Formats: sequence, C-alpha cells, structure tokens
Amino acid sequence: METLTAAACAYIDSEAEALYKLSQEIWKNPELNYEEFYAHDILCSFLEKRGFNVERKYLLNTAFRAKYGEPGTGPNICVICEYDALPEIGHGCGHNLIAEVGVAAGIGVKAALEKADQPIGQVTVLGCPAEEGGGGKVRLIDNGAFHDIDVAMMAHPAPTDGVFPTLAADTVTVTFHGHAVHAAAFPWQGVNALDAAVLCYQNVSCMRQQMKPTWRISGIISNGGAKPNIIPETAECEYIIRTQSKTDLDILRSRTIDCFESAAKATGCTVEYKFWEKPYLNVIQNKELSDLYTNNLRKLGKDLNSSTAPVSEVPLGSTDMGNVSYIVPSIHPFFNIGTNALNHTHDFTTAA
Repeated sequence: METLTAAACAYIDSEAEALYKLSQEIWKNPELNYEEFYAHDILCSFLEKRGFNVERKYLLNTAFRAKYGEPGTGPNICVICEYDALPEIGHGCGHNLIAEVGVAAGIGVKAALEKADQPIGQVTVLGCPAEEGGGGKVRLIDNGAFHDIDVAMMAHPAPTDGVFPTLAADTVTVTFHGHAVHAAAFPWQGVNALDAAVLCYQNVSCMRQQMKPTWRISGIISNGGAKPNIIPETAECEYIIRTQSKTDLDILRSRTIDCFESAAKATGCTVEYKFWEKPYLNVIQNKELSDLYTNNLRKLGKDLNSSTAPVSEVPLGSTDMGNVSYIVPSIHPFFNIGTNALNHTHDFTTAA
C-alpha cells in the first residue's frame, strides 16, 4: 500500500505545474451555473491526454465523467470536481481549486492503479456543474450518475482546515398579492402587498429568537412595489433556510410558512410560496473516510491545527454534496489556502 501511495504522490508532484495552470485558467474565466463550457472543455482535455476515458456533456451539458480502471475488480472511487463561479465576484468560493484537487486526486489514483500488480478497482473523476444554487449534483443523482459509485469525495478551499459539518438548505420565494390604487386619493380601497412583505420579514426576524443556534434564515425583500404613489399590488421576499439535518429543515420550513401566511392574513393579501424542488441536504461525513483523510494528511506533514481562522468561523455553508452523501459514503473536507478571507468575498477570490 505504501508503494501505491508513493506512486500516486510522485505522479501528482510531476504534474504540479500543469495542475496549477489548469486552476488558473478556470479562475481567469469564471462561468456561472450551467454555463461552464470553457472549464468543462479544458478539464476534459486534460484528463483525455492522461489516459482517461472521458464522456463529455455527461447527462448535463457542462458535466463530464472520466474513468480509468477495470469495473468489478475493486471499488469505484469517485473524485468530484466543481468549477462554477459566483456572480460579480468570480471564484469567491474557490471552485477552480476544487477542480484542481479533484483532477489531481484522480490522476494520483490512476497512477496507483497502474502501479498495482493486478487490477484493484476503478477511479471516476466526475465533473459537477452548478453547485452555487443550481443543484447540479442533485440533477446528476436523479439521472443515475452515482449508481455504480462506491465512495465519493471532494475537498473545498477555506480559511481553515478540517472535516466540518455543512448545513441542509432550502430556498423559497414568497409572493404577496394585494390590490393597487392611488396611494393619496383612495388608500382605503387598496390592499398593500408591501405591508405584508414587511410583516413577513419582521415575523421571521422575531422567530430567530427561538431558533436553535445552528439554524439560519437569511432573506431579502426582492420586490417592494412599482412607485410610491401606487399602493403595491405585488411584493416578494426571498429566503434561504438552513439547518444541520433534513429533519430540522422540515421543522423550520413549516415554521417559516406560518410567518408567510400570518403576514398575508393580517394585511388582507393572498400569498404563494415556492420552495426548491430539491433542497440541499447536510453532508454526512463518513467517519472511515474522514479518519483516512486526516491520517494521510498527518503522514504528509499537514497540521490540521494550522488554521488561519478561528473555530467560530469554520465553514457552515451548504452544498449539494450533501445530497450525494445520503446515497454514497462521502467526505467533503475543507483545506486552508493561507488566508483570513472568508468564502464568497472579493478577498477570497484573490486568494483562490
């Protein structure tokens, strides 16, 4: 086993410069959900040149599957790449680095498979688009992309190291409908949808006092009406709700609905709300994989306590990798890239 590990590490080291250039190309050309055509093409070309059987546009236009090894001779190890960017700030979540480490792990496993004196399994590098709210992995799950996978793994850049929990997440758009009239001439004949949106926002804010410390609700009033002299006929709020488990997510979702409906009733409006069809689930960090990850890091001289951010600021975001972890043993660790900047900021974009 040590010989195979050494072969993997040596090959990754030999490709370090090419891997860096690959990451930089993705960073310089940020692409949003389901628009990652450039990243898709250069990642596929990179893997094809290194002997992988690559299926471009695998199930989705910007997804890919690259395979090496013999099915049925051992486990099929799936290493996941992400490569979508954020609006306005580019790679503020460092998905260019997720792509780099995913490809690096893939070619490392391939080198180990080649070093073995007999067939011992298969490696699959899976390119997953649209993590930033697009649910790319959820769509791949629905289309059967993980049916032959034994374990799945990816690693995420952050201002700290470790194997931390992530939160289950759901989004909802809430639309209030009232009745528009002239705001000065006949206000008593109007039904104010903006009032309902404001009450909704206040209801949710008050509810936060009785929420678990690990629960999160963030929201905005995305539409407050057309003009000040018209009683707003339509108003809209958008929320993201997050919890540590699917069970808690169901509870918090029900409580937010009460906030929406009570605001509508108090103002005489009607309300409709639309949640994600496929919410992001929390990552179930597989203990066996987590232990292997931390032990291998220590062997490589990596101190997991070398974080540049306090523990209170460990990443507690959400990812569709959580949905993968509900069907396949998975791991989604975070690795420090030497910055105090937090994810989804301009400073983190620079660091990435």
